[in-house]
Amino acid sequence: LLFPVSNLCGKCRPRDTDLLQPSLNFLYWSLHQTTPCSQQRAVAVLLSNVSLLELLQKVLECTWLWSPPARAAYLSSEDALLCSGWLLVASLLLYQHRYNTEVHQTLSVDLTEVLNAVIFRNKKPILLLVSIMQFLRIVLRQNFSSSLLVIVGQNTAPSATQPQPSSLQDTALHPLAMQQVFSLVVSLQNLLVHKDLLLSQAVVACLETLVEYLYVKNQDVALHVASQPWHRFLLFTLLSGGQKSFLQPEVLRLMTLFVRYKSNNIISQKEISQIIQEAAEANIGELSEATSCALHLFLSQV
Repeated sequence: LLFPVSNLCGKCRPRDTDLLQPSLNFLYWSLHQTTPCSQQRAVAVLLSNVSLLELLQKVLECTWLWSPPARAAYLSSEDALLCSGWLLVASLLLYQHRYNTEVHQTLSVDLTEVLNAVIFRNKKPILLLVSIMQFLRIVLRQNFSSSLLVIVGQNTAPSATQPQPSSLQDTALHPLAMQQVFSLVVSLQNLLVHKDLLLSQAVVACLETLVEYLYVKNQDVALHVASQPWHRFLLFTLLSGGQKSFLQPEVLRLMTLFVRYKSNNIISQKEISQIIQEAAEANIGELSEATSCALHLFLSQV
C-alpha cells in the first residue's frame, strides 16, 4: 500500500486536504506500527519518492503562508494537514538517520520560521505546536546535520568576516543564536503554564533536547540556561493545587533535568527528599506509565 498511497500524495496539491491528510497519516502510521525490518524498507520506499518529498516541502511551507483560523482552539482541515506533514517529516528524519537510507531529494526548512512558530505561537493550535516541536527535537538531536534536510535562515549563512567577541557564543551554537535560545526557553516555560497534558509532554521533551544540544556545543551556556531563576517560579506554578503533585510526569522530568545539570538554585535537597517521600507513600501500581518512567529516570539521576 505504501507505493500507491505515496504516489497518490505526490500527485496532490497542498489544498487537497481531504485526500492528503488521511494519506499522510497512513504513511506516518506505516513507519511507526511495523517491524524494524519492514520499517527500514518503508523508509526507503518513501525517501525514493521524489514527488512525495516535493509535496511535503510545499506542505511545510504552507505553515507560514496560511492564515490562522479565527478561533485558535479550532483545528481546521489545513492545520490538521500541517500537523500530519510535520510529524511525517520528523519521522523520516529520525529513521533516515537510523538506517542511513539513501536520499534522492532534500527538504529545506527555514530555522527562523520554525523557532518563531514556537516563540510567538501566533494563534497556532496546540496540536500544530506539538508537531513542530517534535520536528525541532529531531533536528536538535541530529545536530542539524541530516542528509535529508537543508537548514536555511539568517544564522545559517557563514560569515565572511571574523566573528566579533560578542558573537563568539552564537558561533559555538550555530545555527542557533543566543537570543533565539533564550527566547525559545522563555516561550517553552510559558507554554508549560497552560497545563495541557499533550503540550506539557512536548514542551518538556523539547527543553530536555535543547539543553542537551547546548551542553555539547557550550557547557557554560547549557548550565546557564538550566539554572535560570524563572525555572523555580515555573515549578511553583506547576505544583499549585492537587495532592502528590510532585508525581506529575512533566514535573518529574523537569526535576530530573535540573538535577542532571546541577541547578541547585532551582531544586534543593528538600524538594528531592519530598519527591522520594511521596514516591514511597504512593501506590506504584496506580501510577500511569508516563509517571512511572519519569520517576524511574528521576531516581536513577539522583
